[in-house]
Amino acid sequence: MSAWLLPDHIADVLPSEARHIEELRRDLLDTARGYGYELVMPPLLEYLASLLSGTGQTLNLQTFKLVDQISGRSMGLRADTTPQVARIDAHLLNRRGVARLCYCGPVVHTRPASPHATREPLQFGAEIYGHAGPEADLEALQLALDCLKAARLSHYSVDLADVRIVSALLAGSGADAAAREAIQTALAAKDVPELSRLTRDMPAASRQGLLALPRLYGDLAVLDEAQATLQDLPAVREAIDGLRWLASHLPGTSLGFDLADLRGYAYYSGVRFAVYSEGVSDALLRGGRYDEVGAVFGRKRPAVGFSLDLKTLVGAVSARALRAAIRAPWGESTPLRAAIARLREQGETVVCVLPGHESEIDEFQCDRELTEIDGLWVVRAV
Repeated sequence: MSAWLLPDHIADVLPSEARHIEELRRDLLDTARGYGYELVMPPLLEYLASLLSGTGQTLNLQTFKLVDQISGRSMGLRADTTPQVARIDAHLLNRRGVARLCYCGPVVHTRPASPHATREPLQFGAEIYGHAGPEADLEALQLALDCLKAARLSHYSVDLADVRIVSALLAGSGADAAAREAIQTALAAKDVPELSRLTRDMPAASRQGLLALPRLYGDLAVLDEAQATLQDLPAVREAIDGLRWLASHLPGTSLGFDLADLRGYAYYSGVRFAVYSEGVSDALLRGGRYDEVGAVFGRKRPAVGFSLDLKTLVGAVSARALRAAIRAPWGESTPLRAAIARLREQGETVVCVLPGHESEIDEFQCDRELTEIDGLWVVRAV
């Protein structure tokens, strides 16, 4: 095997794409900071006991495992940053009130999420802890959409759901953990025959509600249909009312509702949202409420947030123009070197042309040049 070959679904990021990703990263972090979110940087690997506690089987299967050569304990490369940020909120910050945290760093997956996905996403996300009301749900979703605007994504749609609807219908069904997981998988795939088989021994009200969910997707009218169709349970009513409230605060946004959507990680506990864009096979961004995620760290806190992969996002938006730069000759004269240093201190990109490489092309758009006129080094348009 050639030494330069990389594993499947692992790839180098070359200059043009890397530049775009880095510009997106800065724009998204600045957008989060504008909302008052503080940056944290969790480690790429840590002990499995904290990395996977309470996250469900999906995240466990996505996590690379290894043995710590110092302690002999099992460790993992993170496949999702949310549990780590919950640990930071619970144990390191330990604030009594609201905490707003954001992050951006690589995660590693044992398998790609889709046929063309990378196994090394660059995950950006934001989390708000300490507020149980819908205001935090709305803030997280508004921040997510503002991040997409900062990335210059022009066309997208938002799907809304709430896992409390499924949880309420399953609560009186008598289904054990394994059966619940199978039912949730069938709901996510909208596999009605499999769902019918799995629910055949359930009480009529639970069974009818679960079988109705796969067809409850569409526009705002879906919520009226759900209210008329599903069992009249307090959690169901609260979830539907919450989705209506969210929708009323997002004027001008293309909204859809998919009450059977359970894709993603098992720690979600309330409202969920996903953003879709043309040309991207799966959701570009996912988020929602996960009040249980910090319980394993001894501090159960209301929490809501979202995450996205910058490598996927960069493929969904238009390429940005090359950064304007100044071309300068290479030389040893003190005035020339001083002029170049002064321009760089002012924030300009100055590309020195090394001897014999005058006709080469690089990543920068040199629209000006540094040239000597009457003994002075001045910048002029090319």
